[in-house]
Order: sequence, then C-alpha cells, then structure tokens
Amino acid sequence: MTSPLPESLDSGTPNLLAWIEPPIGWLVFNNPERRNAIGLEMWAAIPAVMHAFANDPRVAVTVLRGEGGQAFASGADISQFETERGSAEANENYKRTSGAGAQAIKTFPKPSIAMISGFCIGGGLAVALSCDLRIATLDSRFGIPAARLGLGYAYGGVENLAHIVGPSHAKEILFTARVFDADDALRMGVINRAVPRDDLEATVRDYAGMIGANAPLTVRAAKLAVDAFTTDPARRDITAVDLAVEACFASDDYIEGRRAFMEKRKAQFKGR
Repeated sequence: MTSPLPESLDSGTPNLLAWIEPPIGWLVFNNPERRNAIGLEMWAAIPAVMHAFANDPRVAVTVLRGEGGQAFASGADISQFETERGSAEANENYKRTSGAGAQAIKTFPKPSIAMISGFCIGGGLAVALSCDLRIATLDSRFGIPAARLGLGYAYGGVENLAHIVGPSHAKEILFTARVFDADDALRMGVINRAVPRDDLEATVRDYAGMIGANAPLTVRAAKLAVDAFTTDPARRDITAVDLAVEACFASDDYIEGRRAFMEKRKAQFKGR
C-alpha cells in the first residue's frame, strides 16, 4: 500500500491513519492484530478527519480501508466493552461517540469508497454500507452476526441495509447471521465490484480518478439527490437538491464542460 505522504493528518490515535493523496483522502483502520476492530478512540477521531477532507479542495473522494489486508473492519472492539461500556453512563458515552463517527461517514458531502479486503463484519459492514461505493476482493467475507450474539440491531442500521440490498436480502443477512462471500455480496448488492486481490488498489484508484476528473458540483448534486431518495420523505431536503442542481448550471464548470465537449478535449473542472 502507499505510505502516508507529508500531508498526513494527526487523527489523535495511531489506530486511525489519515492522509491526503490528491484526489483521494485516505482513512485507514489501523488495528490489524484485532482484525481492525473499531475502538472508541477511533470512533472519536473520525469526525475531525472527515471534516478536514470535506474542507480540503484537493480531496475529491475519500477511501476507507483496513490495514494489513486481512480485514476491512470486524466491528466494535469487544475488548473495550468492560471499560468503555461497563455502566449505563459509559455505554451512553460510547453510543454518542460511535454514533457521531458513523454519522460523519454517512453524511460526508463528497463521494466515499469502502476498499474491502478480507473480513467486513458487523459494525465494519455497517461502516462500509455508509460509504457510497464498495469495492472488494474476491476472497472478502461479509456478515452481521447480531442474531448469534443476542444483540439488537438498531433501526438506523437496518434501514441503511434494506435501502441498499432490499428487504428480502436484508432479512436473509440478519435472520441467518451467516458469513457470505463476495459472489453473494455482489448478487445482493452489498458491493459494487469484486476483483482479484492484486487488482484492488488499482481499481479503487481508477474509480477515484474518474470521480476526481468529473465536475465536483455535478457529483455533489447527484449525491444529494440519491441520498434524498433513500431518506424518509418527511425528512427529505429537496430544496437543497434543487439549489445544488441550479449551482451546476450557474457555474464556470458548466461553461468549461460545454466548451471542452465542442473542442473535443478533456474538461478542466474547478468546482466553481
């Protein structure tokens, strides 16, 4: 994997790495000895990193991945439960902190890609499903084991899963709690692409490059529109979508796109 560049960000914990390699902002779960289980300190660090990526014009897309190649993320770090979730007060803090981290990924205003290699289980799969695209290796494994552990799976996670795979597949995943392979994940719509392990990084970089070369305002408007479609009608902000679409037509990028098309050259978009 590419090493962090001088533009690396200090997340505040060695278990979450972040750096900018235009057009990509990399966010890496760095807990390989525990299959990249996500600890409380990692959840706490995510919002600031995503905020930095959102406000950096060099970043067109964020890629989330796990260190070590054996797992994207295997869910919550159960070894912390005694100290971080051992009381009602501690558990409330955990829920608040982890919820803020998850929300920062889901509401990130730019495209995001989950780069999945190996296990993507439980909360790790929930994180991947919060990204816009998911590209995985052929040997990746997926699952939500809540029913085998006696855990309740909150509505927000079920809603997101069902929007992506449909109600029937969501029930299959949750009822059976089975671990399924990349072929099943592709069939159910859990992932967008399944590629050989050696092709994973190149494929993700290719997707990020395609996104980065497109008009940022158009991409933003498209993301807002699709996200509105998957939001409860009572909470949809169609006005924000309409304004984003209008901003495209009022932009210099729209002029550049038309001229580039007529001149048969590649457009150079500026996001304004």
